Amino acid sequence: MAPRNSKKPKWVVEKERSKRAGAAETLWLFGLHAVRDALLNPRREKLRLVLTKNAADRLGDAVEQGGIEPEIVDPRKFNLPLDPGSVHQGAALEVRPLNWGNLAEISVSGQTGRPPVVVLLDRVTDPHNVGAVLRSAEVFGASAVIAPQRHSAPETGALAKTASGALERQPYFRVKNLAATMEELQAMGFVLLGLDGEADQTLGAALSDLAERPVGLVLGAEGPGLREKTRQTCDALVKIAAAGGFGSLNVSNAAAVALYAVGDR
Repeated sequence: MAPRNSKKPKWVVEKERSKRAGAAETLWLFGLHAVRDALLNPRREKLRLVLTKNAADRLGDAVEQGGIEPEIVDPRKFNLPLDPGSVHQGAALEVRPLNWGNLAEISVSGQTGRPPVVVLLDRVTDPHNVGAVLRSAEVFGASAVIAPQRHSAPETGALAKTASGALERQPYFRVKNLAATMEELQAMGFVLLGLDGEADQTLGAALSDLAERPVGLVLGAEGPGLREKTRQTCDALVKIAAAGGFGSLNVSNAAAVALYAVGDR
């Protein structure tokens, strides 16, 4: 019998290496609000909780419900690998990134009686912008926020703090190929509208014919906007109607306005 070839294909090795790296990845959440919401989230795997005495008193029941024993430290010795310039308020929690499961299942589950809406971010790297988008997505009932794995903001303490708790509740998917994911959504019946300040059609006009259709709002980073492949994959390019030539909105503000418009159609 010929000897069995035990050498694994390169793609298998890379997939296993990526899986191991993902399992080992952790991040530090900081600030009373972000830490409280993470402690109360049963989906979140919690590894280490560091608090000052004052923060422990203020978090109260959340610490008990979190199921993890806190380390109480002197405020002057709060030396943890947090984001530079972070305002931690005496509270930090080491966690693993959330696993939201299957994008297809979440994306088709809109609010009761309303077609689903998702937000797709094309290379939006600022965690403060992404955090604000997550917050708006939760407020206006989006099923998911989707971004590419590369050149987008990962889960960080800064993102979580800006999201003001939404990171624990609002599905945030980072996908390998944004254009391919867009095509998958189109196959599920989504109409993808790319926001472009130079578009001829307004968002309101486009939505007037989409009352019963699931919608994906596609937004690009400030400055470069949508990449060419992303633009080509959209079903239509639209702009937010505005009075005067004051320029474009910040991406997080544009997302909030667009989400409100979709919900109000």
